[in-house]
Amino acid sequence: MSPVQRIGVVGSGQMGAGIAEVAARAGLSVVLRSRSRSAADDAVAALDRSLARQVEKGRLATDERTAIVGRVASTASLADLAGCEIVIESIVEDLAAKRQLFTELDQVCPHALVLATNTSTLPVMDMASHTSHPERVCGIHFFNPAPTMTLVEIVRPLTASKSTIETARAFALACGKDPIDVQDRAGFVVNALLFPYLNNAVRLYERGTASMADIDTAMKGGCNFPMGPFALLDLIGLDTSVAILQALYGESRDPNVAPAPTLLRLVEAGRFGRKSGRGFYDYGR
Repeated sequence: MSPVQRIGVVGSGQMGAGIAEVAARAGLSVVLRSRSRSAADDAVAALDRSLARQVEKGRLATDERTAIVGRVASTASLADLAGCEIVIESIVEDLAAKRQLFTELDQVCPHALVLATNTSTLPVMDMASHTSHPERVCGIHFFNPAPTMTLVEIVRPLTASKSTIETARAFALACGKDPIDVQDRAGFVVNALLFPYLNNAVRLYERGTASMADIDTAMKGGCNFPMGPFALLDLIGLDTSVAILQALYGESRDPNVAPAPTLLRLVEAGRFGRKSGRGFYDYGR
């Protein structure tokens, strides 16, 4: 049984809000923190609207919707996370920002069992080293969208204690997820395998082998993937994708994962994918 009854989530973007929903659905109390109270309130309101649509489709009972939303409290203060057994950060994929946050969380949450990062590829050990208790820091990497994706990577840096990893794993299981144990290496398992494929799809397009649409069609029809590489890059976010590739390249120096020029140019142009309305494809915003 997980000892966790109350979790904190730092970051109210798509991933943070998704993790909050997952935990609230599992019956846990959630404190969702954003840099402003209005942003945190907006995330809770968006959750309520999403659940309302599920009620309309008959996938969720009205009283369940009310209970789930009632378990999520919004805040702009890190101090409100002090009573949480697990705190998961899901802020921007920037190592300097995460280091600073972990230093603050270390002071604000002295009794937390686990301080976790939802990073998809950055070194967890680096964040742990910016706390006074690195043994309680690990990665709990949910996948997007968190409410529907079943996998969670439990990332073990060298400094993490056995109890930290066991608590993180029990939390993931309590949320109905399928946790796997992963060592603290760039990209962990999924992104270490996925992003060389995505990057090579862009290089294939750059060489003129086929159009973006045809490459997407090929991978859906030939490999039974749910979407092609360009559609997936747009969903992940091209800026996020470049950051992940740069992290992979920084650790391995493998030219295969150096971001393809087209990816870099699109990010420089502000074309980040679905979230900005344009990426490889145009989403009509």
